[in-house]
Amino acid sequence: MGSMVSMAAVALMAHGATDNVAEEVVWMIGDQPIWKSEVEEAYQQMQQERHNIIGDPYCYVPEQIAMERLFLHQADLDTIEVSAGMVASEVDARINDWIVSAGSRERLEEMIHKPLPEIRSWMTEMMTNNYRVQQVQQKLTKDIKVTPAAVRRYFNTLETDSIPFVPMQVEVQIMTLNPVIPRQEIDDIKDRLRGYADRINSGQAEMSTLAVLYSEDPGSARRGGETGFLSRTQLDPEYAAAAFALNDPRKVSKVVESEYGYHIIQLIEKRGDRINTRHILLHPQVDDKDLMASVARLDSIRADMLDGHFTFEEATALLSQDKDTRNNRGVMMNSNNGTTLFEMGELPQEVGKTVATMQPGDISPAFIMKDPRRSQDVVAVVKLTARHEPHRANMADDYQLIKNMYEASERQRIISDWVTKKISETYIRIEDGWNNCEFRYNWLKNKNAAKE
Repeated sequence: MGSMVSMAAVALMAHGATDNVAEEVVWMIGDQPIWKSEVEEAYQQMQQERHNIIGDPYCYVPEQIAMERLFLHQADLDTIEVSAGMVASEVDARINDWIVSAGSRERLEEMIHKPLPEIRSWMTEMMTNNYRVQQVQQKLTKDIKVTPAAVRRYFNTLETDSIPFVPMQVEVQIMTLNPVIPRQEIDDIKDRLRGYADRINSGQAEMSTLAVLYSEDPGSARRGGETGFLSRTQLDPEYAAAAFALNDPRKVSKVVESEYGYHIIQLIEKRGDRINTRHILLHPQVDDKDLMASVARLDSIRADMLDGHFTFEEATALLSQDKDTRNNRGVMMNSNNGTTLFEMGELPQEVGKTVATMQPGDISPAFIMKDPRRSQDVVAVVKLTARHEPHRANMADDYQLIKNMYEASERQRIISDWVTKKISETYIRIEDGWNNCEFRYNWLKNKNAAKE
């Protein structure tokens, strides 16, 4: 039920594509009408978002709107509210992206013929509805019980063609060292940032201009260094402490060190426990000789592992500087599936290239890679723990995958049963010309059950 909202979708606010639509009510859900213009706008938005529209769009789209009406009515009954801060943060992030895409705030307003406050209001309503629908669905499905026996029963009901084909996957352990950065390099970085701060504080330059030109945070640099509204817990602790201490939007902070590098920060606005800032981030550069010294050190540690002086796991616990893995024996976790299994394309590029030629149990020579969190060079060795060849999913090797499929199936069944029940209890009228459809659910209240 959730939707992605893009720059293309927001253009529909101008109503240019539906100006010539003769307004009429096409469905009634309880006392809530669905207007023809709503269907047209939703259809065009789905097209822009490449949404998978099943069958006739003038059957599928109003059915999706009707389902949303049922969920929102239930949200009203359950007095479900969403965090205004969470919605505002999401809206701010989306609008910031639109402004970047359009080129400026003024250009965005010109493109869609509406002032920014009206865009924000429309977007806030849409995102609030999306979150409320999600919360109703989560409440309906929160008590799903998952046991190995239930997962096995589900797996045994699947036709062979319904069992997914699993590509080759690997399990990898990693150990990293950060090259030593010379004191002079850090001092030079701080001096550059102090120079930028002096120019901004004296009115000689705009923070946004310098961020575009010099910041090494690609995500915010293109937005003039603007981060969007974030809570304290979403920020690096050192960055958060400095940012929340700011009170004058015209002034820039002292140089701040975080795990990502060195920053200067400018306050844009505070809203309760959230803050919007601009920043310029610089990374100290690692000298080639310091990088190669770390390669030599890690190769020496690898040699000691191969000679049996200590295990990979012992070395990782004592020496690795990878915060994500050092307390877990170096085991890499796949954030896409919550397991230790990676398809080759899911690994960092340098890790994937190294692992491709290894056998289970091998420990690689030291190599240089980009730390995905900090975009800085680090030195790593990896151990290939296991390689799983391509195969049809099975309970022995792919329990987590099948468990996820079972949970998704159960969620869909519960939601489908709930929608069917709500339809039977709700006044529904579909106008002639809109009811000759193969709906998923029995909106016409005939003898057909919901179509799975």
